[in-house]
Amino acid sequence: MIKKESSNDLRLRRHSRIRKTISGTTEMPRLNVFRSNSAIYVQVIDDTKGVTLASSSSVALKLNNGGNAEGAKLVGKDIAEKCKKLKIKKVVFDRGGYLYHGRVEALAESARENGLEF
Repeated sequence: MIKKESSNDLRLRRHSRIRKTISGTTEMPRLNVFRSNSAIYVQVIDDTKGVTLASSSSVALKLNNGGNAEGAKLVGKDIAEKCKKLKIKKVVFDRGGYLYHGRVEALAESARENGLEF
């Protein structure tokens, strides 16, 4: 019997294709997004050193609406403020294999409005 790939398996394949070309440096770290049904998580990663510089999530902010676009906007604002404190202005956006739509788009737009460039 042929096993059908799950939507997460397909997302991971897309993500690995994206990661072949996208990499974070010390000057321009990678802004990585992961979304679950109930929360959204974001990290700023320096791939040359293999270090997470900053992170934020709807769980860390204790949001009740972490699984929707409003929660994603608040997480985007929070990560932009953390990057300002670390003097990070430019990042490479890594959507993690997700479509640039809905919560991922809301997070990206909020981070841009609050000072991050990508």
